[in-house]
Amino acid sequence: MRESRQQPPTNGIEHEHGADNGENESHMENVSIPAGLSGESGESSVQEAQGPREFAGLTPKSAFVILDSMKRLTFLVIVLGAIGNISADTLLPSAVGTTWKYEMTQEFGEGVRPSADEKTTVGPDGKVHLPISIFVAGTEKIDGVETYKYELERQGRVQLTEFLQVNDAGVIAFARADSDGEKAKLTPPQKILSFPPHAEKWEYNGRVDDIETRQSYEILGRESISVPAGKFDAFHLRLTQLAPTPPSVQEDRWFTPNVGYVKILTEVKIAGGGLIQRINLEMTEGPTVGERPSVTSKPEEKKALGAALAKELTGEPTTTFTADIPKIYARWQGETLKKGDKVRAVWMTEDVGEAAPPNYKIAETPNTATGPRSFGTFTLSKPNKGWPVGKYRLELYVGTELVETLRFTISR
Repeated sequence: MRESRQQPPTNGIEHEHGADNGENESHMENVSIPAGLSGESGESSVQEAQGPREFAGLTPKSAFVILDSMKRLTFLVIVLGAIGNISADTLLPSAVGTTWKYEMTQEFGEGVRPSADEKTTVGPDGKVHLPISIFVAGTEKIDGVETYKYELERQGRVQLTEFLQVNDAGVIAFARADSDGEKAKLTPPQKILSFPPHAEKWEYNGRVDDIETRQSYEILGRESISVPAGKFDAFHLRLTQLAPTPPSVQEDRWFTPNVGYVKILTEVKIAGGGLIQRINLEMTEGPTVGERPSVTSKPEEKKALGAALAKELTGEPTTTFTADIPKIYARWQGETLKKGDKVRAVWMTEDVGEAAPPNYKIAETPNTATGPRSFGTFTLSKPNKGWPVGKYRLELYVGTELVETLRFTISR
């Protein structure tokens, strides 16, 4: 049941304004509002998150971006070649049951932290260290083309599945699926690598599900590289995300024929060049055929979006503020949004004494999602006479559905 809300008297009008630059504001004008709450304004900005999304609650300088290094990178494709006792007709083995192992190291830029919602531990060095496995789970036809399913598994869950066509000419990606199993088709299919590898450049211009995507690829040369699995002579392939941005994403891969990608280094940065996160994958064991790693078969449940409050755009999440705080920030990140979804922030009182009645709507700010993982920031500015001490809440809606409630306190 929805709570009752106190609205301004009918002799006033609440106006909402939208700016042409993608940001919009809502102001209360010419309304009889409680004196203790006069002067607030709500603002909003939105972007579509692209790049590794691991770990809900990350707080980059540009906005609230949930970054999941493995399951969200729009062009991360782990494709591995034959090694040891694995044999294949092409440079990419596809025998069901083939497994590769990696060590992932994830480091964060200034002001970026994984949230408490993620079952992730930051080490003494300030980085996350996790084992990763890649498993060939079988085949599936995508638009009539037989593809191989390469599953990336982490912490007992399948985080990403790549549907790849493999032949003597190379590797083509037809679709990807997140941890919920929902496929995102690539239109047209995306060239990942030519066999045999050689010096070349190419671009991908297409759509990943409903997101316009443009990426550049270039093989920079051959290099000697050492990883826990050994020392390799590898082709250095660089991928650059050209659109959508920000954030900017650059991925370097080192590929050895008949071995595969022995190292993958991904950097995600804000528009000004500041680091959001860096993810390093290094092979620890070459592929072998055997039992699949133990994974949870139940898909990970997702919310429409997640959110956190902070005192600054890049500040740590908090639910306690002082009465002199200039502005309260609410960073949000989509999980299962659809393009065009209306995201609304509604700022409410709960108990602020005589300053305003309970359940009084202070301000409401709308925005429009541009894709499933759109992210942005809602803000609420300090009233002219400072914040009334008491309890408040922020309600976040997608359409008419209440999807998140954040309660907070203003103290002296």
